[in-house]
Amino acid sequence: MAFAIGASAQTKEELQQKERELQKEIADLNRSLNETQSNKKLSLKQLAIIRNKINKREELVNSINKQVRQMDETIFLNERDIYRLRRELDTLKVKYAKSIVFAYKNRSSYEYLNFLFSASSFNDAIKRMNYLKSYRQNREAQAQAIVKSDKLLQEKITNLSTSKKERLTVLVAQSAQLKELQDDKKQQDQVVNELKGKEKELARQISDKDKQRRKVQDAMNAIIRRAIEDAKRKEAAAKQKALDDQKKANAAADATAKNNNPPVSARPKSDEPITGVTATNRDRSYSPLESTPEGKEMSINFENNKGRLPWPAATGVVTAEFGVTQIPNTKLTRKTDGIEISLPVGSTVRSVADGVVIYAGEIDGEQALVLQHGKYFTSYSNMSSLSVSKGQEVKAGSVLGKSGTSIDGEGIMIFSIMNDKGVQQNPRSWLKGR
Repeated sequence: MAFAIGASAQTKEELQQKERELQKEIADLNRSLNETQSNKKLSLKQLAIIRNKINKREELVNSINKQVRQMDETIFLNERDIYRLRRELDTLKVKYAKSIVFAYKNRSSYEYLNFLFSASSFNDAIKRMNYLKSYRQNREAQAQAIVKSDKLLQEKITNLSTSKKERLTVLVAQSAQLKELQDDKKQQDQVVNELKGKEKELARQISDKDKQRRKVQDAMNAIIRRAIEDAKRKEAAAKQKALDDQKKANAAADATAKNNNPPVSARPKSDEPITGVTATNRDRSYSPLESTPEGKEMSINFENNKGRLPWPAATGVVTAEFGVTQIPNTKLTRKTDGIEISLPVGSTVRSVADGVVIYAGEIDGEQALVLQHGKYFTSYSNMSSLSVSKGQEVKAGSVLGKSGTSIDGEGIMIFSIMNDKGVQQNPRSWLKGR
């Protein structure tokens, strides 16, 4: 039997930290579920929270399984070391016993003197004295080795006992989590069955939300199109100004040439690059939104932080993932352009990156924000109040406002990310893990 752990294996401390984080997330989900159930109104939000909780519970069980496997390996290695140390200790004791018996049988001073005086020369006598000295030191070293091995053996036995107790504790926790997981799945089945009986009502809710989603998305796309058109106009104006300035410089050079007759090579050439115009970066796709150094810097910073962007809200749970999802045991599907975060009404919403507010106001009866980050855009809808205004520059973590409610009265905030083509991005791939 053998165990092998790869270089990427998680340590015991990392697994325990992950377990604590998952426990906290499950506790947050339970609070959100209790708040939702207190409304006495069955909704897709309840189902989403339960499904999220099941996923987190399964992650937790898997993390505990990894801990159990690590403990099994530790126990195996300790048992192997104990067996080896016991054999080594037995061998050392036998050798030491033989040494003691030999020393006892030859304990007489006469024997030592006879051994020394029987030397053939003075040098031989010195060698015999060194031999007797090293023999005595060897016996002392054997005794120290026995003490050291015995101490190490006792430490291994203690570690083994501790590992077995920890394993038992972890197995008890694992059993409790598996029971909770079964209860969660039963609760999910119950909610699914109840929702299935209200499929028509659910279809209406989904249809209403989808209509609102399309209106908001159309408004967002229009805002982005205007931002791109403005950027194109500014870029064209800058190019035209640079061209006009170049023509004036050429005309001035020609006038000077007529008066001073400078060599032809000193005159500006018509095919020289126009100064003041940003060249396209060959390593990245060009966008008019990056025609300024500030715009390009924001884009690059946004891209470099992919997977590490902070969440727009410190609390809350995701109750609708990006894209199209299907309602279990029904033919119903729903689409989300970003992620729907369930959180208490009035929660603080913050910017996920440095940017500029290009829209702050009402969209289809709700408060919303659109921020530009070079050629990327983030939007925050279902807001109850806004703390920033159009044209304002913000930093990552800046307060943007407070979260609001959805059309069915539940506390949510929808966060989305778009590029300069208006293509929706999955926020999960941009935000850091929670």
